[in-house]
Amino acid sequence: MKAKELLRIKESFGAGFVEIMIWQVPEPVPPSEHPYKYRLVYVVDGKRVVGYDNERGKGDHRHLGDLEETYHFVNPRQLMADFMADVKGAGL
Repeated sequence: MKAKELLRIKESFGAGFVEIMIWQVPEPVPPSEHPYKYRLVYVVDGKRVVGYDNERGKGDHRHLGDLEETYHFVNPRQLMADFMADVKGAGL
């Protein structure tokens, strides 16, 4: 099985835009243990304000401004809810 695109969105939001991409993958992206690859970002004036991804070697994590911290992935629906809560909390 190849990676299957589940969602791709890019649209204006607040003072910037959100871009959301989620794929189902045949094998977890190490060190993640789930079958999803994702990248969600909120950008204002060309700068990432909020970002969530599971980059190979780093696993599930999020970016809030300059802060990077581990993210506990539950499922794609919760990922979207958590991301949008952080975007709305960014106050932009």
